[in-house]
Amino acid sequence: MADGSGADAGDVRPEATESRAYLGWVIVVLFFIQLFSIMDRLVLSVLGDDIKRDLGLSDSRLGFLLGFAFAAFYATVGIPIARLADRRSRRGVAAISVGLWSLATAASGLAQSFWQLALARVAVGIGEAGGSPPSHSLVADYFPPERRGRALGFVSAGGSMGVLAGLFIGGHLGERIGWRATFFVIGAAGLVFAAIIRLTLREPERGRFDAPGVEREQQPLGTVLRFMLGLRSYVHLSLAASLHSFAGYGATAWTPIFLIRVHGLDKSDIANTLAPISGVMGMLGILASGFAVDWLSKRDVRWYMWLPAAASMIALPFSYGFLLAPNLYLAFALMLPSSLLGAVYAAPTWAMVQGLAKPAMRAVASAMTLLVLNFIGFGLGPWLVGILNDGLASRYGDESVRYSLLIIGAFHLWGALHNWLAARTLREDLGASTEKEESAD
Repeated sequence: MADGSGADAGDVRPEATESRAYLGWVIVVLFFIQLFSIMDRLVLSVLGDDIKRDLGLSDSRLGFLLGFAFAAFYATVGIPIARLADRRSRRGVAAISVGLWSLATAASGLAQSFWQLALARVAVGIGEAGGSPPSHSLVADYFPPERRGRALGFVSAGGSMGVLAGLFIGGHLGERIGWRATFFVIGAAGLVFAAIIRLTLREPERGRFDAPGVEREQQPLGTVLRFMLGLRSYVHLSLAASLHSFAGYGATAWTPIFLIRVHGLDKSDIANTLAPISGVMGMLGILASGFAVDWLSKRDVRWYMWLPAAASMIALPFSYGFLLAPNLYLAFALMLPSSLLGAVYAAPTWAMVQGLAKPAMRAVASAMTLLVLNFIGFGLGPWLVGILNDGLASRYGDESVRYSLLIIGAFHLWGALHNWLAARTLREDLGASTEKEESAD
């Protein structure tokens, strides 16, 4: 390691002169970090009923494995890892993190009990805590502010492709080789990708698209926390993203099980139907939102929050229609717009987190957001659905998962409210985060 700039010696590229081909490769690599992250989380969903049967689990325990076992430690270690990424090589942190969570994914296939599998999922969470924060920070130093929305849209779209990959690969492999071997195969693929990250990415100069007067030295953690939490728009956009992910992750984790229990699909059916709909439509929604907010923000920067609010409210009736549809044809038709609009919040949220944060605090700002988002969203969302399933099972049987998902979907409206509240102070808070830039001009 070299200096406080956070790059390896000889790797720093102070000038913004990378070729279009190399910038495209950067986006591809960061895209796949998100893909592997979500795939390794979601494969547990499509294999859930097999694991429940083999290990003798309740839905509450399965919900704990689907979310909280992963998210609690993800939230705990996220900020320390991000602090490391803000002063050391972000490329190195990302490569080590992908390798760690891939080993833990493979280890999931060895579990013989609930607690053994829970420990493996904890290790996956610890590893994944070092994936997104350095990725988001790298985007901020590879792309200028006016292009960050679309760049982060492409990176975030990897999550939607992770949904597709987790459901498709998990469904077909689970059907053919069983859930244990499926974890082995996916974990081995992640280890290969970790080596690709380390060997092909370069570390850019930190804050090179910011004005010379903007602070680039890492600040004490307390200073970073006070600065970010002092921005009302940041507080509200973090709560909004957390509530959207609470409803979204809860639905994503349990929708394969809903289709298996209520509509009688098997794992191959899930792979061939749900995977392409959720993955492709989610990716298109994220990509479109990235381009849309970059264009709309030229008129009013508050579109970074208005667009997610509007999209989530429009998506909710389609989500409810999917859950209540009497047949699969209608259900999947209604799922198309729901999947397209449901993930629109991602690109605008991450673009604004990076825009509000100063250069030397961007990875930590991302980790702060992910801490709340994953603890509330990925941790509590799937777990609450499992608890509701057990509570409703005596009355509704296998249909209980339908009503649990209807209840959790309403949290999108609460999230939209916080998006609107974030928009009220966004312009003022962006001015506070760039005041040194303006004085330098």
